[in-house]
Order: sequence, then structure tokens, then C-alpha cells
Amino acid sequence: MSALFASASIGDSLSSFFKAAGQFFSDLAAVHWGALALGLLFFGLNLTLRSRAFFHSLRAAYPAAYFQWRRVWGAYFAAVGFNNVVPARGGDIIKLFLTRSSIPGSTYPTVAAAFFVESVFDAAVGVLVLIFAFTQGVFPKPPDFSKLNSFDISYLAQHFRFTLFLITTLAVLGLVAFALLSVRVKAFWARVRQGVTILTDRPRYLREIAVWQAAAWLSRAAAFWFMLNAFRVGGSVRNVLLVFAVNQVAGAVPFTPGGAGVQQALLVQVFSGSASAAVVAAYSVGQQIAIAAFTALTGLGSVIFIFRFRSFKEVIAAGRASREAERAAERAGDLELDAPAPSQRRRRTSRAARERY
Repeated sequence: MSALFASASIGDSLSSFFKAAGQFFSDLAAVHWGALALGLLFFGLNLTLRSRAFFHSLRAAYPAAYFQWRRVWGAYFAAVGFNNVVPARGGDIIKLFLTRSSIPGSTYPTVAAAFFVESVFDAAVGVLVLIFAFTQGVFPKPPDFSKLNSFDISYLAQHFRFTLFLITTLAVLGLVAFALLSVRVKAFWARVRQGVTILTDRPRYLREIAVWQAAAWLSRAAAFWFMLNAFRVGGSVRNVLLVFAVNQVAGAVPFTPGGAGVQQALLVQVFSGSASAAVVAAYSVGQQIAIAAFTALTGLGSVIFIFRFRSFKEVIAAGRASREAERAAERAGDLELDAPAPSQRRRRTSRAARERY
């Protein structure tokens, strides 16, 4: 029964998405293309500002290394573009590899830890946005997520035991991974702390991270304002904050590219009283398609022209090969550490010779 329910939910969710997509394409003449272009321009500015903050956190982690911001910018756009067309945030792996390969002497744990730096500011703003959204009376409460026409979030909300099991399993896997790393845990955590070095310098963090991320949030707000106008929903501070809240929830359930299904279901619910269902449905899909196309094309362009790869697939293959090579080097280093020094080997050999004679 559970499998039948899941398949039916997926079918309803896909049917709703394609219906909204059809509404969007049939209503293309009504789209305000100038406002849409401005929205995409500000969205690109948002990512550019965020990439600059990411560059600053990496520069604090590797002050002696020389690396270019344009490569960090390219890695950031490539990751966002890939995440908008592939589920489960696979683009983060691309960003990790491309960034690591752009910084001489860098390591994966340090670069991955630098991802966390920007999440500090984002989490603080995200909590405020969600508090505002839940007080407006139009945003569904968590218990009502099960009624949304989106398989991923509604299934998790309806099957609380499975959701709890999934969270517990992920936590256990995290502990197992930590245990496996316990042999080199001291060196591992030293690299992780290196990635968040800028958090220990508050004035520098505010100057080089917080200010840039605040500007990025404002640019993102402008992007959604213009897109709301482009699709005739209506741009306002309240509507922009509601779109922010929808993105926060969709980002927490990355089972679809860019959280498309969750975004569509929530936007239709949130703006049901502001515009007609057809207009909101066209907006929910149209915005997603426009952002996905823009970021995917820009990200692919950066992969080709900055990093000299021919496709996202080639980047992933190179990343896997690089990680395997690093693991092999680490294993070789462990063997060298475990092996006795030459003087120790000579002493052991002479002792064995004396015992034989």
C-alpha cells in the first residue's frame, strides 16, 4: 500500500508540474521579458557576490597561496547550475573539486569546511525569514506539509516514522564516517579548522563575508521582485520574503533539481489569494525554468572556458580520479609513517644477525 501511495503521489506531483509548465509555455506572450531579464541579471549578481565571500574565506584559509577569484566564481556558478538540473545537490561535489584544483596545496576537508562559513549568515537570515512567513497566515505550518501536492515533502510529512528513521540513519552514517577517520582525526580537524579560519577574526568576517552576503541577499530580493512582476504575481517586500521562505523549505528537501516540486507546491499555496491559480502556477514553473536555464548555461560556460572541461560529466570524472589519487597518496604516506626508519632497520638487522650467530 505504501508503494502504491508513493507511486500515486509521484504521478500526481509530476502531473501537476507538467500542467503548470504547459500553462507557462501557453502564456509566454504575457511574460514581461524586460523584468525577467532584470531578474536574472540580479540573480547572477547575487551569485557573484556570494562567490566573492567564498573567495575571501578561502583566502583566509590559504593566505600564502595565489589563486584567482574568477576560478572560484566559475566553480560557484558551475555548482549552482548543476544543482538546478540534477537532484541531491550533486553540484556541491563539482564546486569542491574545481575549487580545490584552483588552489595550490589545498585539501578537500579545508575547502569543504569553507562551505560552512557562508551558511552562518544564511542560517541567521533564514530563521528570520521563516518566522515572518509563518506569521503571515498564508504559509502552511509544518503539519500541513503533508497536504501539499509535492511527493517529496508530503511523503516525509505523512510518514513521520520513516522521516525519523532517515534522520537517524544519516546521523549514524555520520558517526561511522567519523570513526573511520579517527585514525587521522587530529590532522583532519586541523584541516577543517583551517577552512573556517575567518570565523575567528570577527572584524574581518564582517568586512569580507557578512557585508558581501548581505549585498547578495539584497540582489536576490531584487531578482525575485522583478520575476514576480514579470509573471504578473506582483512584486512587494512581503511577496519577496515569502518566496525566500519557500526557497528555505525547498532547499532542505533536495530530492528534485532546485527543489522544483516543493517550490511549485508551496508557491501555489502561498500566493493563492494574490493571483489566479493559473498565473501562480505559470510563475512557479517559469521562474524555476528561467533560473535553471540561466545558471546551467553560465555554469557550463565557466566549465568550458575557465576550467577547460567539455562537460559537467567530465568534471565529475576528473574529480573522482583526483580524490582516488589523493587517497592513494594518503595511504602511501601512512605506510611510510608506519615503516621503521633506515637506522631502525639497520639496528634490527644487526640484532637478528647476532642472534643467528
